[in-house]
Amino acid sequence: MNARECYNKLSSARTQFLTTAVDCSRLTLPYLITEDLSSHPNHKTLRTPWQSVGAKAVVTLAAKLMLALLPPQTSFFKLQVRDDKLGEDLPPEQRSELDLAFSKMERMVMEYIAASSDRVVVHQALKHLIVSGNSLIFMGKDGLKNFPLNRFVINRDGNGNVLEIVTKELINRQVLGFELPETIPNSPNDQGQGSNGDDVEVYTRVRLDEKSGRWIWHQEVSDKIIPGSRSTAPKKSSPWLPLRFNTVDGEDYGRGRVEEFIGDLRSLEGLSQALVEGSSAAAKVVFLVSPSSTTKPKTIADAGNGAIVQGRPEDVAVIQVGKTADFSTASQMAQQLERRIGEAFMQLNIRQSERTTAEEVRLTQMELEQQLGGIFSLLTVEFLVPYLNRTLLVLQRSKQIPNIPKDLVRPSIVAGINALGRGQDRESLTAFISTIAQTLGPDALMRFINPSEAIKRLAAAQGIDVLNLVKTEQEIAQEMQQAQQQQMMQSLTDQAGQLAGAPMVDPSKNAAVAAANQPPEEEQPPEE
Repeated sequence: MNARECYNKLSSARTQFLTTAVDCSRLTLPYLITEDLSSHPNHKTLRTPWQSVGAKAVVTLAAKLMLALLPPQTSFFKLQVRDDKLGEDLPPEQRSELDLAFSKMERMVMEYIAASSDRVVVHQALKHLIVSGNSLIFMGKDGLKNFPLNRFVINRDGNGNVLEIVTKELINRQVLGFELPETIPNSPNDQGQGSNGDDVEVYTRVRLDEKSGRWIWHQEVSDKIIPGSRSTAPKKSSPWLPLRFNTVDGEDYGRGRVEEFIGDLRSLEGLSQALVEGSSAAAKVVFLVSPSSTTKPKTIADAGNGAIVQGRPEDVAVIQVGKTADFSTASQMAQQLERRIGEAFMQLNIRQSERTTAEEVRLTQMELEQQLGGIFSLLTVEFLVPYLNRTLLVLQRSKQIPNIPKDLVRPSIVAGINALGRGQDRESLTAFISTIAQTLGPDALMRFINPSEAIKRLAAAQGIDVLNLVKTEQEIAQEMQQAQQQQMMQSLTDQAGQLAGAPMVDPSKNAAVAAANQPPEEEQPPEE
């Protein structure tokens, strides 16, 4: 089975998910997901929603996830020595040097990511995940590439593991670099011409080889393999990253966040259209003049502001919609829907009042972060771990960083759900210490709380390594012993000074001491 036939076979299982994704995209970001690349591609005008709440919600949530998964100022992973290997294969005193070396390697990896365009593509993929629930990222030599749901199909086993991926693209003939026949079957149109006369369909088939346990892929045009397109990758360092937002058992594709709240978005779309059209009708001003009145319509139309004309007020009337109460009901319902959608997509809505405190804002932010926990868990497994493994493999192959022994060093993710867990520990510990200090006083805090243990737990909650930063118990004991010795020496010095000034040892007050302190007189030779 060639790649085109495999794509057509697997696309039937994708139809339901793609149709739902297109409906979700029309209510949020219409340009994001369209129908599948058909045999006759056309560029029709996209439908504009009547509200922008959905677009704002998607962009806000994508930005929050982006900053949480790939923070710009800190590293999202940490290289650390396995505890079971420390002391057996590595001496414990070398851990300090290893941590410094690992910290330098982490900075090199983050500088490599910052210099690339990975964050731009990841942000685009996150928007596709929120709307459609599916996205495919390819980590190529030229950077990342995002495939939306309408350009790839996937096959998974019962446990959700990927078995096969097929992508479809429209690529210019000149980019392929080899001659193609004039007429290509199943091309974008019947004459073998694409949308601009030179586009052809290129299929990429990715599958897991059971014998070698490696990922293999190739590209096909006109059911023929493109020369030089074959490639392989290790099983755990594949450049193909199929992402899902929410998983459902037995389904090959994921479900998006917009699909979970599409009912509120549809209701808000209908209410917004009714309010906009009703407000436009209510804003229209039309004057009615009685047919039997002496006042002429032309007189009313030509009268300027403040003009005086002859007529009776009862002969002229203004058309009024009279739907103020109905508009008020619809507006209140739209505001309620907008608030629910904002809460679902993690938008920070702070109560606007004069008594809004910083503690209330902090609790609101913490509540939003806790709601992201379930989202982070799946993205950490399906995105951060494979992305880190592939990045480390590429940098090690290019000799930009030294080879990392897998049996001694284990990279761990410190972003996403792990960062939220550390933040919760920090908040709880800080609140506990503050409560003791405020309730029982500083004396009870110093009496019952171990300062060194509190410092270590705060450092662990914030992901800070305390090695050579926080003093150990031995160092503190040595410093205390040195301080006591210095204090004793100073005390002895002061006592010696006081003793020297006492009357018993003062030469001016004690003749015996004065005589003892005088130098011996030189002996004179006897006279002849």
